[in-house]
Amino acid sequence: MRKPQAWLLTVALLLGAILGGLLGEIIGSFLPDGAAKTLFSRSVEIGFEPTTLHLYTFTFTIGLLVTLNFVSLLMVVLVFVYFRWWYL
Repeated sequence: MRKPQAWLLTVALLLGAILGGLLGEIIGSFLPDGAAKTLFSRSVEIGFEPTTLHLYTFTFTIGLLVTLNFVSLLMVVLVFVYFRWWYL
């Protein structure tokens, strides 16, 4: 039994979400119009747009926006399943 490392899981989840989102966009661009194209190309944005605060000598920008599509969510679930199977 191996001990899971939090940084490895975090990196794997981020890579899974990024690569899954990219793969979903690529697949969606090649599909003809219909339900399958909508499933692969539609995405949901979670978070808030960047907000900028201008002070006299400093400028702060704060924002976090996560865009998820079907394949990115599928990849995150697969990463979770893999880590549960491998480390438990």
